[in-house]
Amino acid sequence: MPSLTDSLIVISDLDGCLIDSHTQQWSAALPVLDSLREHNIPVILCSSKTAAETIAIQNELGLQGEAFIAENGAVIQLNDEWDDHADYPRVINGDTHESIRKVLEELRQSESYKFTTYDDVDDAMIGELTGLTPKMIALAKLQEASQTLIWRDSDERLSAFSEQLNNLGLCMMEGGHFWHVLDQRGGKGSALTWLIDQYRQREGRRPTTIGVGDSPNDVTMLDVADYAVIVQGYSKQPVVVKNDNPQRVYRTQAYGPEGWCEGLNYFLGSSV
Repeated sequence: MPSLTDSLIVISDLDGCLIDSHTQQWSAALPVLDSLREHNIPVILCSSKTAAETIAIQNELGLQGEAFIAENGAVIQLNDEWDDHADYPRVINGDTHESIRKVLEELRQSESYKFTTYDDVDDAMIGELTGLTPKMIALAKLQEASQTLIWRDSDERLSAFSEQLNNLGLCMMEGGHFWHVLDQRGGKGSALTWLIDQYRQREGRRPTTIGVGDSPNDVTMLDVADYAVIVQGYSKQPVVVKNDNPQRVYRTQAYGPEGWCEGLNYFLGSSV
C-alpha cells in the first residue's frame, strides 16, 4: 500500500470524481485535499476540461502552480517551478482544435453524420448540458487540441465514424457525458507517462502514483498509475483496466467527491 511518507502523486479526473458532475461542487473533497496539501503531495488534475478551466479550478482548490493534464491528455501544463524545462509552460500533443474541427466538419458534410459540437451551440445550450456557470462556459470553449462532441446518430454509424477518425490519426474517447475527439498522440495514459518521467528526472526517482477516475476515458491513466481508484460513475460503458488486482484497484460505493475521498482513504488510511 502507498504511504503519505512516500514520494507520492495523486492524479485525478475532475467531473464525476473530485467534482460532482451534477452540481459542479467539490466541498466534500476538501478535507482530503487539505491533508494531501499538508503532506506536500501533489494533486495532478487530469481531465477532458480545457487548460483555462483547469487553471480556474486549481485556484479554487488551492492547487495553483501544480502540473496538470487537460483535454484528455492533448494538453500538458508543467509545474510553475519548472520554468527551466525545454517545453515550459505547456505541451500540445498532436493536432490543434482548429485542425480537428475542420476534419469533423468535412466528415459531417460528406457522410451526413449527426452530431453536435461545442462550436455548434450557444452558451445557453452548453449551460443546460453541463450545469456550468457563464464564466466556466467561456473557459470550456477555449479548446486547444480537441473537440467535444455530442453523438446524435446510431451506434452503427458511431463505429464507422470512429474508424474513419482512426484512419486520419484521430481518436474518440467517451467521458461521463460527452465524446471527445483528439489526436492519437494524446490520451491521458501517454500524457501521464511523460509527466511521471519528468518528475523522475527532476527528483531522481519515480514517484508512487494513485490515479482516480470514473469513465472509460480514464482507463489509460488508471493503467499507468501504480494504484487505481475507480469512482462509481454514470457512464454506460464499464471502466475496465488491464490489471484489476484488488491490491492495486479499488472501486468505490459512493459517487463524486464522496467516492473520491472513499478511494483515497482506502489506500492511504484514515490519516488522510
